[in-house]
Parts: sequence; C-alpha cells; structure tokens
Amino acid sequence: MPGNVAGVLLAAGSGSRLGRPKALVVVGGQSLARRGIALLRDGGADPVVVVTGAAEIAGGPDPGVVCVRNPDWATGMGSSLAVGLAAVPDRCTAAVIALADQPLVGSESVRRLIAAYTGGASVAVACYEGQPRNPVLISRTHWPEVLALAAGDVGARPFLRRHPDLVTAVECADAGRPDDIDSPEDLARIERLLCPGRAAAT
Repeated sequence: MPGNVAGVLLAAGSGSRLGRPKALVVVGGQSLARRGIALLRDGGADPVVVVTGAAEIAGGPDPGVVCVRNPDWATGMGSSLAVGLAAVPDRCTAAVIALADQPLVGSESVRRLIAAYTGGASVAVACYEGQPRNPVLISRTHWPEVLALAAGDVGARPFLRRHPDLVTAVECADAGRPDDIDSPEDLARIERLLCPGRAAAT
C-alpha cells in the first residue's frame, strides 16, 4: 500500500534574471516560498521539505515544514533535488516535487497527483492541455535513478524522458497554470493575474 507522500519545494535559486532570490519575491501579498509551501500542504503532502540556498526563508518554525539548505545551490536544480529528497522522512514512499517560481499552480494539482499514486502510478506528472510540466510525483523506488540522471540545472526531466512508459499524465489545466517567474515582466504579469489592478510588489 502507498505510504505518506512528502512535498519537496525547490526554492534555492538566486533569480539571476529577476535580480533577487525567487523564494523571497512577494506576489499577491505572499512570498513565493510561502505560496509553494501552501500549495503542497493544501494538496495533501506531508511533510513539506523546502530546499533553500541563495536566501533563507524568514519566519518562525512551521509545523510540518522542514527547511534544508543546499550548499551547492549555485550548481543548479539537480543538487537541490538531491538535498530535498535526502531530507524526506523514511515513512514517505513518494514525493511531489514543485518549483517555487510557479505560483499559479493549484493545490488541486497536487491532490490529483497523490490520487494517481494511491491508484497505482509510480510516476505522475501534471499536464496542462496535454503538455507535461510541474509538479511531478515520483515514488521512492525511482529516486536513485532520478538523482543519477539529474545534473546541473535539470532535475527529474532526464529520468522522465528515459521512462515515458512509467509516466501517468494527470491533466490539471482546469486547476491552475504552470507559468514561470523568470523576469520582472513575468512577475508583473502574474501579479496582474492574481490581483487585477495591483502592481507587482517590489
């Protein structure tokens, strides 16, 4: 039987194109890190592991949230994924991996991925109008190969491309959007979508 499903939020980057660490960027009155935590927790992931790097997340202890720092965050997403998965408790048999810079993804997407896992899928990927994006659920049995293939600024993508037969596609277009925040223009656009009439927080 499937066990607990953890959440892993990758929030270590410096946001070089944005000009500041993405984890600390405020959109819709809440930091991207806090939004990512809520996404995973509200979707049923427990605990939530947050991988930090370029910046620490302000605030006191949060029950059910574990913050771990990736000292090699500058090498890219691959090392952050390794740090995050290593911090997942043994009682968890799978993890939903999400990115901090996609605040329009809905918690329903996480619930659907976990439901797919409960139904027998060992790998489940959120899709938007048929296009695979994030978040992604991967069972613990696959983590060694995921990490062996992850390098630089890529995470689970090489594993997913190598094993399309394992992937269960989960349509989530009605539950959110996978828009990334990579530039000030992206931030302003997403702020307008979340809070029409308000300018992006600075």
